[in-house]
Amino acid sequence: MIELPLAQPRPTDTDVRLGARIGTRTEWPDQSVVEAALADPAWRPLPFTHFIIKLHGRCNLACDYCYMYEMADQSWRSKPLAMKRATVDAAAARIAEHLSAHREEIPEAVISMHGGEALLAGADELDYAARVFRAAVPEGVNARLTLTTNGVLLADERILRVLEEHDVNVTLSLDGAREAHDRHRKYANGRGSYDAVMKGVAALRAHAAPERLRNVLCVVDLENDPLETYAELAALGAPNMDFLLPLGNWEQRPPGREPDASTAYADWLIPIFDLWYATIPMTTTVRLFDGIIRLALGGHGSSETIGLDSFQSLNIDTDGSIELVDALKSTFQDAPATGLDVFGNAFDEARLHPGVVARQRGVEALSATCRSCTVRDVCGGGEYSTRYRPGSGFLNPSVYCQDLSTLITHVRERVFADVAELAGAAVPDPAG
Repeated sequence: MIELPLAQPRPTDTDVRLGARIGTRTEWPDQSVVEAALADPAWRPLPFTHFIIKLHGRCNLACDYCYMYEMADQSWRSKPLAMKRATVDAAAARIAEHLSAHREEIPEAVISMHGGEALLAGADELDYAARVFRAAVPEGVNARLTLTTNGVLLADERILRVLEEHDVNVTLSLDGAREAHDRHRKYANGRGSYDAVMKGVAALRAHAAPERLRNVLCVVDLENDPLETYAELAALGAPNMDFLLPLGNWEQRPPGREPDASTAYADWLIPIFDLWYATIPMTTTVRLFDGIIRLALGGHGSSETIGLDSFQSLNIDTDGSIELVDALKSTFQDAPATGLDVFGNAFDEARLHPGVVARQRGVEALSATCRSCTVRDVCGGGEYSTRYRPGSGFLNPSVYCQDLSTLITHVRERVFADVAELAGAAVPDPAG
């Protein structure tokens, strides 16, 4: 475990090795980001609080927008099909080590079982992993266990029993009603998955407590009707939903994100916000909108896709490698790699990786364009992977800059107008 001195810190051998690895590229962030951070007496790296465990490295769907299989990084091809129990044990031991070492800084941790499709691991392996991870959490730390799934295998009675026994909350991917969902989320033979997903959701509802389904994720498709999509997601009754902008960057642009000042994605999301915001009482939280409101009012966001709250997540792949977030797979080959693994490295060793430090430096690690922007503190530069441009790396505004600015401005103006009306005061200046 690396030592992090309180004053006059210097890079360790581990830091130099990590920096050298990224230094072979001419893109940002490199080791200079770490050196600048360590030279700042007011800065210290934060511990990790969210651990994403890749239980299975393959998927039973062939979604055409998938960052893992369809985009720049193809490292999945050389990784094990599924995580072995020895790797689960090693990952759990590292989680226990990290949470114990930083107990005072971590009131709550999240352990997320993921894939590929996590449920392909099967009920027995899911049961083993959930049991081991639960046991790894030290006393005094509250831990939530979650699982992200496409829902196709949720109708398995044994899997449902495991989720219930270990108090595992479920996040479901759903892109809307049948036609909207099946446009992209298909089996390899081209058949849509909507009916199987709905069967799984029905089984989860019938077997488990209603709150077991905690979150629904939807990737925005401009071809779909926004209000119909929102209605379909809301009908599932999950307390949270989130709309995800398709991954892309300045080299590989997302669908419909042309090199101009158009705001097609903001225009798609704004009608949903207006309906959601006007609904009393609100029956579900839309994380993107909720985060914008919280940040606009000076609070903390609820999603890492916006805002300047520090990044505190790590991925553990099926081979035990310690990686940065999966969204980076949309940028270039091996973009999430750190060169570390759970068999030989503590999580503390990743805290001074340039890709982690850059995301814990707040405004200091934004591009000049973002630093001078009037929505800077709410937008936070946008989702990190969408800032990528060959040559300058991630030191750019998001490819969704225009959309984010338009959406945030709309949300902020509505909220500020309501706050001013309740307070009987003038609407605050968004720039000031």
